[in-house]
Amino acid sequence: MTDRFAIILAAGKGTRMKSPRPKVLHEIGGRSMLAWSVALAKDLGCKRTVVVVGPDMPQLSVAAAKLVGAENVVIQREQLGTANAVDAAREALKDAYGNAIVLYADTPLVPKEAGERSFAEVEKGASVCVLGFKTKLPNRYGRLVTTGDGALEAIVEANDASEAQLRIELANSGVMAAPAKLMFELLCDVKNDNAKGEFYLTDLVGLARGRKLKAAVALCEEREVQGVNSQAELAQVERVFQDMVRERMMVAGVTLPAPETVHFSYDTKIAAGVTIEQNVVFATGVSVEGGAAIRAFSHLEGAKVGAGALVGPYARLRPGAVIGKDARIGNFVEVKNATIGEGAKANHLSYLGDGEVGAGVNIGAGTIFCNYDGFFKYRTVIGAGAFIGSNSSLVAPVTIGDRGYVGSGSVIVEDVAVDGLAIGRGRQVNKDGWAKAFRDEKLAAKKAGKKPKGAI
Repeated sequence: MTDRFAIILAAGKGTRMKSPRPKVLHEIGGRSMLAWSVALAKDLGCKRTVVVVGPDMPQLSVAAAKLVGAENVVIQREQLGTANAVDAAREALKDAYGNAIVLYADTPLVPKEAGERSFAEVEKGASVCVLGFKTKLPNRYGRLVTTGDGALEAIVEANDASEAQLRIELANSGVMAAPAKLMFELLCDVKNDNAKGEFYLTDLVGLARGRKLKAAVALCEEREVQGVNSQAELAQVERVFQDMVRERMMVAGVTLPAPETVHFSYDTKIAAGVTIEQNVVFATGVSVEGGAAIRAFSHLEGAKVGAGALVGPYARLRPGAVIGKDARIGNFVEVKNATIGEGAKANHLSYLGDGEVGAGVNIGAGTIFCNYDGFFKYRTVIGAGAFIGSNSSLVAPVTIGDRGYVGSGSVIVEDVAVDGLAIGRGRQVNKDGWAKAFRDEKLAAKKAGKKPKGAI
């Protein structure tokens, strides 16, 4: 296959975002928009990906370097238009023999299939292929002017379009593929004699046609190429992404009684047969195996949930949480960096951090793994079949042996043997009749107007 290359334009200042963070580092589905475009280039098999940033963008330059390597980050010194931005990658790709695709870091949802269709047209002989879409509201987009046989004749920017051209419903996404050498050759001939006085990448189509070269259009859905220039548009694209994932999940056999309330990340993995109730949030790094149920108002991040497990309602799984097959994590239970064994149960009001809970363990309500001394984290290990009574504090590092018991209300600071019982609480003292005497004394003092010296 012909080598492929990607040029990602990320030099826009994003002033309408009104944010100190560079526009393309804002996230959709838990991943920065820039990272979305880099991932697309990787999925398309691009041999090299160059990111074009603006001057005085140190935060963006560092982020881009982490994704593609510092040698693949180039600077567009002046903001003179999209053609000028692509031309900034000329030196980096001077030895690129193959086909290149221009992507936009603020257009994060372009699917791999759309990129493949664009490359395919070039690989079949087109000199330029533009990714387009049909829309009923085209006024904000450049128009794709085609011939009777569907070939691309020209791209006309909205500000420069005639009334007849403004009625065209086939619009330009901005994404363009072409042989790399030809792309940079044509860029030399781009002029800025237009309404904005900018150098438009779209002029490459007319320049190619002027050489009697073929130009083509590849199609995608409008929602797949929505760009982001403001916080409102960021939210709109997030909604599009969430709707896409919800649709995909339900088609794959995931039950979502209230899909519009469930929030997914770009890497969420849910198996068929899982039920997800309303108002559940999946942050990054979550996988759920078949037959599990995630009940309402739970939040999961960096966690693995085994087959048949039940999580929630109101549960929180933090990074490193591994919930075993048929385990139960109930309401107001938080798990962090801990493995919960098969069939284990923690049904109420507990914190299980930095630990290992064996198969079949029962964790009583109010149990806390005391894992941090202000400087270091320590682990709690509970053996299979153990029983931890309610309101217990297990001070790590500590191990509860298999089938061990911990009495309710205990503070455990030493290991408990296999089949052993540990009780770590003050001895109970009963004083018969004390409560009546206490009440009689206080009522008498109150009646006499004498304030007692203090409580018991």
